[in-house]
Amino acid sequence: MPLLSLMTFIPLAGALVLLGVPKSRTETIKWVGLGFTIIAFILSVIVTLQYVPTQPGFQMQEYYSWIPQIHVNYHLGVDGISVPMILLTGLITMLAGVASWNIKIRVKEYWVLFLFLETGMMGTFACLDLFLFYIFWEIMLVPMYFLIGIWGGPRKEYAAIKFFLYTLAGGVLMLIGFLALYFTSEPHTLSIPLLQSLGQQGKLFAGNNFRFYGLTLPHLVFLALFIGFAIKVPVWPFHTWLPDAHVEAPTPISVILAAVLLKMGGYGFYRISHPILPDAAKHFSWLFLILGIIGIVYGAFVALAQTDFKKMVAYSSVSHMGFILLGMSAFTIEGFIGGYYQMFSHGILTGAMFLLVGVLYDRAHTRDLNAFGGLAAKVPVYTFVLSIMALGSLGLPGMSGFIAEFFTFLGAFPVYREMTMLAVLTIVVTAGYILFMMQRVLLGPLNEKWANMPDINARELLTVVPLIVITIALGVCPSLLLNIINPVMKTMMVAIGPLHP
Repeated sequence: MPLLSLMTFIPLAGALVLLGVPKSRTETIKWVGLGFTIIAFILSVIVTLQYVPTQPGFQMQEYYSWIPQIHVNYHLGVDGISVPMILLTGLITMLAGVASWNIKIRVKEYWVLFLFLETGMMGTFACLDLFLFYIFWEIMLVPMYFLIGIWGGPRKEYAAIKFFLYTLAGGVLMLIGFLALYFTSEPHTLSIPLLQSLGQQGKLFAGNNFRFYGLTLPHLVFLALFIGFAIKVPVWPFHTWLPDAHVEAPTPISVILAAVLLKMGGYGFYRISHPILPDAAKHFSWLFLILGIIGIVYGAFVALAQTDFKKMVAYSSVSHMGFILLGMSAFTIEGFIGGYYQMFSHGILTGAMFLLVGVLYDRAHTRDLNAFGGLAAKVPVYTFVLSIMALGSLGLPGMSGFIAEFFTFLGAFPVYREMTMLAVLTIVVTAGYILFMMQRVLLGPLNEKWANMPDINARELLTVVPLIVITIALGVCPSLLLNIINPVMKTMMVAIGPLHP
């Protein structure tokens, strides 16, 4: 059974089915759309359960010759790097679908674009050919542009155009890097496994003496890929599209943007740039370190200054995603595991935080933190849920965020002591903006304006409770994720080698 193809294209099939449903039947459209996201999630669970972590190489591969003249193939497969991202995509998209029940205008168009977006995300994590990777990567631009530009906030057009231009520019640079890899490989190929093998054997760019200000062609190709992926993460200073996109996007799209789309940049580092160009990756380890530290510190301090709840969570993403670069800069197994663990953990935690911001905004129609106060006595269930996820984002022991940060620090400290200590100290700032947010929203005297505010309802709880369970489960029993990613990380580190032999 072509399980990966089914998982990838089931949402697209759902979008095509919805095209035949009359616009007036909004409830039918919602249930059909949600049904297809549930099917995709079930298939992602089956993929996860069938994956054998101890078996080397890619599994469940699907290989068909597509454009033989240029050696382009329809090639899908999974390993320990892609399986958790596929599961995360299936789960988050399904929960975002439940959260989309409040969409009132142009419901049919919304769900068609929503399902089309899921196909792009699933395909990106499942494909093993750079041509296919680029197609799925760019496919996501179109639905996300319209989902922000039509259903977003007051400045939705500006945010959508900014997102589109930033990501398109990164995609063009990435395409240039892919073309360079194609023409310097022998035989010419866009196969990710083959390019990884050639890169690790030193057979890519063999005999090429091109120099540009002291940089070799592999260095330039790595930089092109780095910028393309860094915009998606987003890495400072390529992050400026993120707060606008998050603030203006509707809640379900903010959730997908934070939990899945940002992870594609980090996934690109793990899947493409580092395994294919290991020597260039080591050459630019200092760039990962500096930009990672700046992102961690800058994001935390800017989040501390925010009064808009959604913007605070958006800038916290800039800070948390900096840990991925810090972990990868050290070229230690602990650092690589910590960076990846942070990718998965951040998807769960920040996805939940955006859902909870949406719950509050649906009732109060404001995200101004100073407009609240004393809600703990009025909405106790919401308070409990928000407190758990906020403390998870803070890095409280016993939750997934702590495990991710601990592994990152463990891997980076032996290589970069002073910089790692600076990142550790930033945790205090993170605690500051998280606790300051909780104080302004939940504690103090009740603002009488919200005296009749209803508590979180069953549908909204359904979107958040699974994320709470996963956060605590990965914090208490990290082997649930480590058992999947550890074998492939060890294999990758053996092939790449340490930073300083």
